[in-house]
Amino acid sequence: MPRNALLLLSRLLLAALFVPSGFHALSDIAGTAGYFSGLGLPLPTLAAWGTGLFELIAGLLILVGFQTRVVALLLAAFCIVAGFIGHYGQGGGDAMLALLHSQMLMKDIAIAGGFLALAMAGAGAWSIDGRGSA
Repeated sequence: MPRNALLLLSRLLLAALFVPSGFHALSDIAGTAGYFSGLGLPLPTLAAWGTGLFELIAGLLILVGFQTRVVALLLAAFCIVAGFIGHYGQGGGDAMLALLHSQMLMKDIAIAGGFLALAMAGAGAWSIDGRGSA
């Protein structure tokens, strides 16, 4: 598969996680804030709005390939931080729940790796960043 097609597919797959997640967080601020409150985060409603907006906007920017290298680096950092806040050490005495959270943390770390690769490669020619390139 050609490079630009793979980069487009990468952007589509990564955006498919963040655009709906941001939309969901924004459409249920109370639920999102409740989740953040349960994690012990300060100002959970503000965190819910910030997270929802960041996921939605950053996901859309990745989708269209605008400022891809910078946004991909921000999303990589977001994935690592969110993974550790939301999953590290979670599950209490329930072995199955602890395993689930461990897997979710590793998923977040892997997604960060995908964003780091995208930051290095750029968006490709089939993007706003790549207008005019072949």
